[in-house]
Amino acid sequence: MMKEHVSPRRLDEISRKIEAGEPLGFDDGVSLFRSDDLIAVGEMANRVRESVNGGLTYFNVNRHMNYTNVCVSDCGFCGFYRRVRHPEAYEWTIEECVEIARNAYQQGARELHIVGGLHPRWQFDYYTGLLKELKRNFPDMHLKAFTMVEIDHIGRTCRLSDEEVIRGLIEAGLDSCPGGGAEILGEPTRSKICAHKTSGDRWLQLSEKVHNAGIPTNATMLYGHIESYEDRVDHLIKLRELQDRTNGFKCFIPLAFHPKGTAMSNLPGPSGIDSLKTIAVSRLMLSNVPHIKAYWVMLGKQLAQVALRFGADDLDGTINDGGSLMESYLADGNDNQLTRTEIESLIKGAGRIPVERDTLYTPITREPLSIGG
Repeated sequence: MMKEHVSPRRLDEISRKIEAGEPLGFDDGVSLFRSDDLIAVGEMANRVRESVNGGLTYFNVNRHMNYTNVCVSDCGFCGFYRRVRHPEAYEWTIEECVEIARNAYQQGARELHIVGGLHPRWQFDYYTGLLKELKRNFPDMHLKAFTMVEIDHIGRTCRLSDEEVIRGLIEAGLDSCPGGGAEILGEPTRSKICAHKTSGDRWLQLSEKVHNAGIPTNATMLYGHIESYEDRVDHLIKLRELQDRTNGFKCFIPLAFHPKGTAMSNLPGPSGIDSLKTIAVSRLMLSNVPHIKAYWVMLGKQLAQVALRFGADDLDGTINDGGSLMESYLADGNDNQLTRTEIESLIKGAGRIPVERDTLYTPITREPLSIGG
């Protein structure tokens, strides 16, 4: 993706639209990505960030749970999936998941982020049984579970309608859904990186159905692979248009592509400059989404800290080991956990105010607690 000269006058035009509260158009988004004035783009995003969330930066005490890495899809960007008979394939039982959750709960986690591979054999009672047992054992644990891709797969595998899947998961204890699987929504790029996965239109359709059922979700975008700036802006506008209809997205998370161990390992992945610009442009384009996350696991702790001045207002959570999916995402030099003290220090170091939150961004007040420290 080659940069081209974007004049200061053009950036001034975009800045005036932002000040007037006008949604940015497709050409505005592309101009922001093509600009080589990172500071100007970041400054605009920081103004919007502060108008929406002031100096606050959110985090939570959470636990990722990747219940299986067995998957029928073969996404080119993924180093996580394994086939059923692969020696590194794993399938956690419901009982094993409950014990993992128990350990996290005892350490203070009040959110489980539950995602996994698209298992070819499991039936609906595994997914509903998992939620029921977790909710029975930990009634105050928020269960953020199953991407739109997983919901689509469950319906096709179990021969259930969308409504039956969504209703059954809610009745079993589903509280919200993560935003994964969006990748890049537009074609033909999506088919080039995940040909056998839920389509972009289908991802949006299911998100709308989940929102209309009263379940909030997040949304993501995988960047830094073969996509164009135009792909990114198209993706952001599609999310914004859906948010206009449902107001169901709580947070947007740009996900930096990590090529190591994938079928696309020949690619370099995004630079730090590209990551900061992507976070900034996301904040500027998604005027109706309340939170933008700098996902420290994939960005690295230091770059995520800088991103708090480029439009981001959330760092995700303390996170402790949730399975091999986490390992495939880790930025170089990262581990997969922070203590509360460490994450608060990162936030304060950026001149921001740390706020522990629940999944729906309600502030939490409690005594200091270390996770994994």
